[in-house]
Amino acid sequence: MAYHSFLLEPISCHSWNKDRTQIALCPNNHDVHIYKKDGTKWTKIHELKEHNGQVTGIDWAPDSNRIVTCGTDRNAYVWSLKGEVWKPTLVILRINRAARCVSWSPRENKFAVGSGSRLISICYFEQENDWWVCKHIKKPIRSTVLSLDWHPNNVLLAAGSSDFKCRVFSAYIKEVEEKPGPTVWGSKMPFGEVLFESGPSAGAGEGAGGGWVHGVCFSHSGNRLAWTSHDSTVAIAEGGKTSTISSLSSETLPLLCVSFITENSLVAAGHDCYPVLFVYDGAKGSVTFGGKLDVPKQTSQRGISARERFQNLDRRATSSETTEQGLESLHKNSISQISVLEGGKMKCSKFCTTGMDGGMVIWDVKSLESAMKDLKIV
Repeated sequence: MAYHSFLLEPISCHSWNKDRTQIALCPNNHDVHIYKKDGTKWTKIHELKEHNGQVTGIDWAPDSNRIVTCGTDRNAYVWSLKGEVWKPTLVILRINRAARCVSWSPRENKFAVGSGSRLISICYFEQENDWWVCKHIKKPIRSTVLSLDWHPNNVLLAAGSSDFKCRVFSAYIKEVEEKPGPTVWGSKMPFGEVLFESGPSAGAGEGAGGGWVHGVCFSHSGNRLAWTSHDSTVAIAEGGKTSTISSLSSETLPLLCVSFITENSLVAAGHDCYPVLFVYDGAKGSVTFGGKLDVPKQTSQRGISARERFQNLDRRATSSETTEQGLESLHKNSISQISVLEGGKMKCSKFCTTGMDGGMVIWDVKSLESAMKDLKIV
């Protein structure tokens, strides 16, 4: 694992370029900073200044090398590199509340923006008028859209919102793409069609109230969909004529982000400040907890009883520790975003997390697996 501290401010969102030598991130304000890897250090090479509200979402298209950003100013900008300067193009989203998240489609011919206006803006470039236009997906969204993820077929879009629902929509735009073929989620895909919707308490157990859906992610094949809710549950839906939902009420604090790292396993992270592993068994239809991926450092405090720990505190005549002393994890505050760095969702070998501590950690999956086996965590 490698920890990098960019800022004193929280990192609200980030995105990588294609070869992973540059990262765009927002220090919880109006600007986007682009850092370039220089040996073992990161050097700031660009600042993107156009938003007049906090930037809430960034996505860097790998092939076209365009960056899309959105923010609380209710705007989105598509940034193109002209020489050594990033030039913004305003996208009219037609929303009256803050934009919350943004994501390029796999073919990079459109992008989606979720907002507090209880809708999703699907934006595409209109060649005739030389500008970006959008269509709205409104029904049956009843609250703020918090997370988005595209299906590999470039048409289906998963969305999590604060109405406790995870849904799969059709975002088919006939102006920019061919008619899509059938998938396990359905075959009829007119724009805005709802192909999947989680139950009122899916993943929360019988009688539970559910929670805001903070993170959503399709698997590499697109046949599975995972989401995390504010009631500390992780759920996976298996696409089909009758989509089956498997869920686990975890013992962690609420998880804010999730990503598949193989077809059967995923990592999630949030307010506990460390990523955790979950394993899905399709045959049994079960989700199990695989362990904490941030293996704590061996310290003098580990391996002692609660009585001995209390006696040590008593001898120092204090019962409080600073946050940095108390947290053994690499991140010292909530993790807000996970991104896959190498290997893709099918066989991820490295992934990245950024958080409210202003830090970024690159995790090596193989070294994590061996360390967890040594400590008998898995």
